[in-house]
Amino acid sequence: MTSPVQNRANGRLFDEIRPFEVTWNPMDFALSSLIVRTGRTAVLCSVSVQDTIPSWREGQGKGWLSAEYRLLPGSTPQRQKRELIKLSGRTQEIQRLIGRSLRGVIDMKLLGEKTLLIDCDVIQADAGTRTAAITGAWLVLYKGMENLLDQGLINKNPIKSQVAAISVGLFNGRPLLDLDYKEDSSADVDLNVVMDTDGRFLEIQGTAEKSTFNRSELNELLELAETGIQKLHSAQKSSLT
Repeated sequence: MTSPVQNRANGRLFDEIRPFEVTWNPMDFALSSLIVRTGRTAVLCSVSVQDTIPSWREGQGKGWLSAEYRLLPGSTPQRQKRELIKLSGRTQEIQRLIGRSLRGVIDMKLLGEKTLLIDCDVIQADAGTRTAAITGAWLVLYKGMENLLDQGLINKNPIKSQVAAISVGLFNGRPLLDLDYKEDSSADVDLNVVMDTDGRFLEIQGTAEKSTFNRSELNELLELAETGIQKLHSAQKSSLT
């Protein structure tokens, strides 16, 4: 592996994730809610349920999951304008990513004809907001399904596997795990990786920001991402106990 970058913020090593923290149930009326923090990035995640499904889904005996994502005003150094009617391309891309990542590990037949609505609102952004949103959204989804079980609204937890996401990048040609804003904004290459506990990828988003990258560098970054996601899976399990 390429020699690591030294002197990261807070003295982190190149393969070290940011501090991970979960605060449960900041919202009383959601099926489940939490605030997930990865370093200085903080995302409010919640899940709600509706006893309806999209019209194109009717008659199949299957449920659905949809996700929404927003950067809240005050979450960035310059105030974010509220996106009401017209969503930016970035916002649409991220909420679709969150939805795909979670739908990939749900047995929709076990859910029945219900729709799960995931909301991810960024309270503070220091890079990695989409990956933190996915990691936190899986947790509220799992807790939400436990609550539906307790209420007798489903017979079995429909979640098939655990999901977490993390960013990796090349900075001056060297690999970094879990980039903060300073690193992300200057990275040569930036990847967002979503994986389950079976080591299977649900999504890989890669961009050559300032330079191209080759296959061996891609493999190196994916291995680094897998290491970080395994740490996040452990952190998720700890937060559920």
